[in-house]
Formats: sequence, C-alpha cells, structure tokens
Amino acid sequence: MSNDGVNTSRRRFLITATSAVGAVGAVGIVVPFGLSMNPSARAKAAGAPVEVDISKLEIGALLTVAWRGQPVWILRRSEQSMKDLPSNDSRLSDPHSEVSSQQPKYAQNEDRSRKSHQNIVVLIGICTHLGCSPTYRPDIAPADLGDDWDGGFFCPCHGSKFDLAGRVFKGSPAPTNLVVPPYKYLSNTLIVVGDDKGAA
Repeated sequence: MSNDGVNTSRRRFLITATSAVGAVGAVGIVVPFGLSMNPSARAKAAGAPVEVDISKLEIGALLTVAWRGQPVWILRRSEQSMKDLPSNDSRLSDPHSEVSSQQPKYAQNEDRSRKSHQNIVVLIGICTHLGCSPTYRPDIAPADLGDDWDGGFFCPCHGSKFDLAGRVFKGSPAPTNLVVPPYKYLSNTLIVVGDDKGAA
C-alpha cells in the first residue's frame, strides 16, 4: 500500500490536536468531579477553627465568637474572681469537672482552662439544660441572684446558674457544666477555637 499523496505532517497535526482536545476534555471532567468530593466552603466554615485575638480583652470582659454555629465565650477573669472560685465548690454539682464529655482533659481542673490558674476561660455559651444562651452576670450579690452570687452566668429560660468557670450550681435544671470546646494558644494573645492539635 502506497502513502503517495498523503500529507504526513497534516496527519501528525490532526493526531496531536485530537489528543490535546481529548486531554483537556478529560481534565474538564475529572477536576470538577474531584472537587465535588471536597467539602464546600460553607461546610468548611461551619466547622473550621476560629482564630481569636485576645490582646485587647480587658479583665472582666467577655468576647463572643461563632464556631460551628454556636456562641463561644472567651472571658478574662480577675485575680480576685480566680481566688473566689474554690468558695463555690460545695454549692456546685460537678466542682472538679468529672463529667469528661464537658471539656478536654487539659481543662479538667478547677479553673477549666488550658493551664491551671489561668485567667482565661473558653466556654460554649449554650445552657446544658435545653439549649438557651445564658447571660453573663459579673455583678456581685445582685438582688435577683442572692447574696452569695460572686459572678457567673445565669440562664433566663429556666434559671440555671453557672460560676465564672462555667460550673453548674446544684439545684439548677442544667445537668452538667458548660462545655469547654477544644482550643489552643498560638501565642499569648492569639487563641484558636476548634483545634487543640499540636498544643502542649
């Protein structure tokens, strides 16, 4: 069989062009399919860790951020309020945070913080009774909460009370302490809520 009259350079061009178009088509199918296997930006944002700058958080101030659609409170407690925490122990349902599902192991201490005797506490701001959001009540001995109230969180829905470490008072409808989410420090002024991997 003779190749007379066949333009071999044209044949090579057509084969190369067809291969290139086929490769582009394959990539056009594979890439969107592969990307569809990844979680959406909304899904990532819903559970993604949140970086929080606490450098301007004053003593007694409460900062609220959102993580996984929940309010997360970051509170800088005063030295006096830290000293007062043990005085609540006899009135609390779980003063030593023994219900392990309510906090990571590193926050299973009286202060419920990453490091014992640290004045920063990180809590999910949802009552463990029926999911209402308690209010921050730093006032001392208000008429509606009693003479022995030295600051904490009060749930207006059903009257649950929590101290400044998020520990629930006996007699409250809430069965357990407020939840401490996973968190870590990137520096003295930067906290990551939702991730505690790689932290000391």
